[in-house]
Amino acid sequence: MSSVRWLGLALLAIACFTTWKVDAWRYGKQVAELSATHHAALTAISNAAAAQARQALEKQQATQKALTELDGKATKEMTNVLAENERLHADVAAGDRRLRIAGRFSASTGNLSDASSTARLDDGGTVELAGAAGRTVLDIRAGIIKDRAALKGLQEYVLRVCR
Repeated sequence: MSSVRWLGLALLAIACFTTWKVDAWRYGKQVAELSATHHAALTAISNAAAAQARQALEKQQATQKALTELDGKATKEMTNVLAENERLHADVAAGDRRLRIAGRFSASTGNLSDASSTARLDDGGTVELAGAAGRTVLDIRAGIIKDRAALKGLQEYVLRVCR
């Protein structure tokens, strides 16, 4: 082979190597840019997820705090009312207090004779319950108090916590 041919082959080899090297640099730069963009996107996604998790945790903690406050308030109110009911129950059991129920009675439905009976209403009076009946009424009242407290607590929970 002649030296010109060798020189041509050498120049061709140098041109191919140079082209390959320039392309490698350019592709390396593109890969680095894509990698940096990808890393920035992953960082942004990670930061957004962390912020959402933090907000969810703060909301959960606020909800738990509100629930605890509502529960404490409802429990305190119910305890006070039940204590009053228990005091009344003890007074009725001891005979210190009597339970009376106000009402109106039709004279025609009573145990009056037909001659003295008229179809009118009395002005109203009270019926005094026996001690056992009074205690039973107060026991029923205690159940009503508990039910009302539970309903009130649930309503406040729905209104304040479940928004």
